[in-house]
Amino acid sequence: MRTVEQLEKELLRAKQREEQLSQRVDELSDFVENAAMPIHWVNHNGEIIWVNQAELNLLGYKKEEYIGRSIADFHVDAKAFNDILSRSTANETLESYPAKLKAKDGSVKSVLIHSNVYRREGKFMHIRCLTKDVTLLSQEQDNRTLLIKDLEENETRLRMAMELAAEQISKSENLFKTIVLNIPKTLILIIDRNHRFITVEGDIMERLGYTESSYEGKHPSEVLPPGRYEVAKPLFERALAGEKFSVETKSFEGLDFVVHLMPLRDEKDEIYAALVMSMDITDIKQAEEKGAKLAAIIESSDDAIISKSLEGIITSWNASAQRLFGYTESEVIGKSILMLIPEDRQDEEPLILARLRRGERVEHFETKRITKDKKIIDLSLTISPVKDSKGNIIGFSKIARDITSKKQEEERKNDFIAIVSHELKTPLTSVKSYIQVLLAKAKKEGLDFSVNALTRAEAQTNKMTYLINDFLSLARLEEGKIRLNKEAFTLYPLLEDLASDAQFLAAGHIIELKNCEDIVVNADKDKISQVLINLISNAIKYSHKGSTIIIGCEKHGDLVKVYVSDEGVGISKSDQKRLFERFYRVESEKMKTVSGFGIGLYLVSEILKYHDSKIAVESEEGKGATFWFELKTEE
Repeated sequence: MRTVEQLEKELLRAKQREEQLSQRVDELSDFVENAAMPIHWVNHNGEIIWVNQAELNLLGYKKEEYIGRSIADFHVDAKAFNDILSRSTANETLESYPAKLKAKDGSVKSVLIHSNVYRREGKFMHIRCLTKDVTLLSQEQDNRTLLIKDLEENETRLRMAMELAAEQISKSENLFKTIVLNIPKTLILIIDRNHRFITVEGDIMERLGYTESSYEGKHPSEVLPPGRYEVAKPLFERALAGEKFSVETKSFEGLDFVVHLMPLRDEKDEIYAALVMSMDITDIKQAEEKGAKLAAIIESSDDAIISKSLEGIITSWNASAQRLFGYTESEVIGKSILMLIPEDRQDEEPLILARLRRGERVEHFETKRITKDKKIIDLSLTISPVKDSKGNIIGFSKIARDITSKKQEEERKNDFIAIVSHELKTPLTSVKSYIQVLLAKAKKEGLDFSVNALTRAEAQTNKMTYLINDFLSLARLEEGKIRLNKEAFTLYPLLEDLASDAQFLAAGHIIELKNCEDIVVNADKDKISQVLINLISNAIKYSHKGSTIIIGCEKHGDLVKVYVSDEGVGISKSDQKRLFERFYRVESEKMKTVSGFGIGLYLVSEILKYHDSKIAVESEEGKGATFWFELKTEE
């Protein structure tokens, strides 16, 4: 039977063990309380029952303003958390989820919340939530182009789950082992004063070279690759000297890590070990670097780059936008994009937004905008929807290029073409009339030389007339003044007249007309005549004398394919891609003697667009070319 004295001693020893355990639990609690990662606990009713200082700092609340309140009070949308709460009580596995939390100052923090359920003897106790602030990354994604769509995907899916536990350890070990498990991309070490391992845990152990089943009692120099311990040794010594700190470093494999170190103290407040927590932040670093590069590109761009919300509110504004419109960033952020749109064009914005909301991209849209000093400028806009990682449209990115000088240049050129063409047309008409009178007289008097010379002169005046008409058509096209006078007409008489005129002007060629009888089309007769004159004229210019030029038709249902085929020099594949561009001319040895301005085929292409048709070409170098288009027929 134990004496009272023995019982008192046992009671004292038990009390001392209890105090030691309490001291160690307090140390761990202090570590969690002062951890850099925001943490809070929520009971089965969704009420906050505990929070650490990092979370209070994140949102700006005091403990008494946070603990005891429903977590729903701080969520912009509490639906996701309510789902987590119901699943946790149903003993389901929890997942990380994004959320928006309301800070005390009225701002909204974008976060990732990682949750795990704490149960005691199978009974639900509370949910432990770790909060990762991703506000800056979220804002960066919302404000920048399609150029940063995958920032959230490349960001680390840091899922942190802390299991807090305390257990009594034996006096002979003189240490405790309370560690946080299941933290992704993490390595946790506890070392004694001699730098020997007490424990090694984490899901990246093997990747960092820790492949053994146990490291207890081993020295880092025994198990780590040469040189690694020498790098870590000064950090260990700082922690064992009482310093609590964090450092960022690169591993020998090139990975980025943040390393948190803190001393562990016993009941006598003496340091007996150090806790080292290494977290892989490579994905975060890469995302930050990518974001920084994109930001630099946007800021240095010569084009104005503007982001706006779904409602048309400006959310970002680069330096070129300030130079172009005159407004500083502070003057436009949060304002409607309509402030840049002239009153007579404000109906454009709803139409553009409607297209963008459907996921369409608006490219090279030419319009006018207004600057801070009320100057109207011409712009070419390219606007794209910005989507989040789930494909939801969250805003729009706009690239604006100033084309005012280009427009003014085009206007001056068109004015010049129109004026010159009109001034040339009047005297040319007179010249042509005189030639026709003289030609008639020469034929009557039998003057063969004069007939031949005047015939050639008339052919040249006809060429000049066609060229002037092309210039006038070009000016009207670019002014948007071209109008179609569609009518039903029989195609054959028109083709016959054009073939006859061409044969007269190009007596050295054989011009044939094939399979065009009894075809009636609905089109602008004069414009289609202009198209065919250009195609026939080109066929004559680019083929040898004595070769055959065919003007033909092929009927397919309610369409007729009209083609002009020659046996000339042909066109290379590379030139075919640009053949119908304005002022484009094929540069080759065979064609350098052929005159022209490169507007004929451009006019052909534009006129056919007005007829809901298009010009096409089939050709090989040295084997001639066939140009064709289709028109609707009428029965």
